[in-house]
Amino acid sequence: MKRFLLVLMSLGLVMAFSVSALAVDVKVSGEYYAAGLYLNKDSVKDLPSSDVSTAFYFQRLRMGTDFIVSPCLKLVNRFDAMERIWGGQRSTPGITADSQGAGTRAENENVAVDVMYIDYVSPVGQFLVGYMPDYIWGTVFGNRSKGPTAGQIKFVMPVGPVNLIAGYAKESDKSLSAVTTSTFVDNDYDSYRLAGIYNFKNDKVAGEAGVLYLYERSATNKPIAPPGFMTYKHSIQPYFKAKVGVVDVQGEFQYVFGDAKKWEDGSSNANINLSAYNLFLDATADLGPVYVGGSFAFLSGDDPGTSGTIEGGGTITAGYDWDPCLIMFNNDVVNYWVGAVPGYDPAAGRASVAGPMSNAWFVQGRVGVKAIPQLDAMISVSYAKADKKPVGFISDAYGWEVDITGTYKITNNLSYMLGVGYLWAGDYYKGTSGSNDLVDDYMLINKLTLSF
Repeated sequence: MKRFLLVLMSLGLVMAFSVSALAVDVKVSGEYYAAGLYLNKDSVKDLPSSDVSTAFYFQRLRMGTDFIVSPCLKLVNRFDAMERIWGGQRSTPGITADSQGAGTRAENENVAVDVMYIDYVSPVGQFLVGYMPDYIWGTVFGNRSKGPTAGQIKFVMPVGPVNLIAGYAKESDKSLSAVTTSTFVDNDYDSYRLAGIYNFKNDKVAGEAGVLYLYERSATNKPIAPPGFMTYKHSIQPYFKAKVGVVDVQGEFQYVFGDAKKWEDGSSNANINLSAYNLFLDATADLGPVYVGGSFAFLSGDDPGTSGTIEGGGTITAGYDWDPCLIMFNNDVVNYWVGAVPGYDPAAGRASVAGPMSNAWFVQGRVGVKAIPQLDAMISVSYAKADKKPVGFISDAYGWEVDITGTYKITNNLSYMLGVGYLWAGDYYKGTSGSNDLVDDYMLINKLTLSF
């Protein structure tokens, strides 16, 4: 009889767990792309050693799965897979870091889980707990949704048309653990966030506006051979997005201040302050089959004449998500897949034509045509120069770029893009010598994208 009851109890448990599992809905979304590119030069230096072109195919699958337990509770997951150059050399496992995910480069070439968090909508607000995309706020400018994720706790509370947000992120933890050897008790990098977003709409305009306050405390340099230093960073970031008639307009401002290096007691070194800011404005007018638009960005550069304050440079950037050009300041294709495209003095100021924008004045105008609903063709003209020249540099001009792209929507989920970009490299990349010669650069790219 005991065996019979035990078997019945076991079957009951199996059925109970089966019922729970069957109650979970799974929502799958993702993006896969396969692309090919040709870059005429891997450097803008006019030297025989730099006269190298490159051409290859590459791909990425980024897939998200939401395990919906109930209408108010779900587990959110995202992973990258088969992120490779076709037939290309694989990276060294565990060594090569990755700028566009939580895993290493080698893990992304196979499978790397980037996101895993609980999303719970309670009667008092929304709780999000786990690893999720980090540094995402306001407009696309400055965002890092393509970058490394971080363990976070977020709380969102709606109050009428306003959403109040509080958050915490563990950017780095070096505490003693089973996988970390440490003799220090304070060596972490923590980030705290408070924000509010106001949604508005009337018969003339609709949009949102918000402001974020971010406080970061980094002790990662504290254990450097005594005395080490601390970093305390504050950031205020207001933004807006609005649609006024046929015009979509957006803007964001960021001011970063605090202590870049606050030395521990006993140091004779002078503290170094932090005071940097950026501004982004963008507008697009939809005029039927034609649209016109423009972008402006400013990111303060570090003034070489003020040794006690860092005013910019790499302290604040335009992030990983914004790719205004096909070559210049491009993160997703050139910087990530090709690598650095340097000038003569990569150690000073900007090391590469590509990568996140910093220390820059940037302006772009663009015109697009949608002759048929499936086809979007656009041409853009961009110019950029440095806000502050590194010591000894002969020019502040990054250069001009013209890009022409065409995207054809084969189906609702499948699209094909063809693009060409031409860069007239500015004399900034001559570095400290006017006798250094530069070469212009151009790129051809085609890309097939499946979104679902």
